[in-house]
Amino acid sequence: MKSDKISEAVVRRLPIYLRYLSGLQRREVATVSSQELGQKLDLNPAQIRKDLAYFGDFGRKGIGYDVAYLIEKIRHILNLDQQINVVLIGAGNLGQALSNYNMYLKENLKIVAVFDAYGPKVGTLINSLKVQPMEELSTTIQQHNIRIGIITVPEHEAQQVADKLVEAGIGAILNFAPIILRTPANVRVHAADFTTDMISLAYYLDNGKEDLDDAKQSNTEVDH
Repeated sequence: MKSDKISEAVVRRLPIYLRYLSGLQRREVATVSSQELGQKLDLNPAQIRKDLAYFGDFGRKGIGYDVAYLIEKIRHILNLDQQINVVLIGAGNLGQALSNYNMYLKENLKIVAVFDAYGPKVGTLINSLKVQPMEELSTTIQQHNIRIGIITVPEHEAQQVADKLVEAGIGAILNFAPIILRTPANVRVHAADFTTDMISLAYYLDNGKEDLDDAKQSNTEVDH
């Protein structure tokens, strides 16, 4: 790796590259250029080359990238060449949906334990996982070397759950609760807020059309 300081934007684009490359591999495509990647992913080819160059020299001039080799390298960069165990807290509708979806993931990120504080949910099965009581959280994390936690509990419970995950040694948290979590600097937190995304989309229902009309008007004035 050429730089120890990689921006979050670069890291978030790597899974996008990996997903498209995996599709190429399934179609038995051997090589791909940054131009094709840019066209298919709606990204600047120069940005793609720059992103990948942070981690090494993977392409060959005039040929492009070897698909299988680049997949291997990106998986290594993202730590997906090893199984990463995940714990999910909150066995409600969203938690169950995420657990069900996880069964079909081909990457080495696996939900291996599900917890809930609500008595009637404890002991029930989600796929092959039995919902466990919160009292067993720390022990289970240690026993299964769990490194990532997913929080799908109500807002007023989320910080307490995050504190317990941190105390148990979790290094990263994906938070679905609509609250900003306070964690130590060495614990990475990503927020997944469906409500905020939906509200922001609503803005573009009318404003997006106005922006497009403005752009068309500007182009017309230039032509004249």
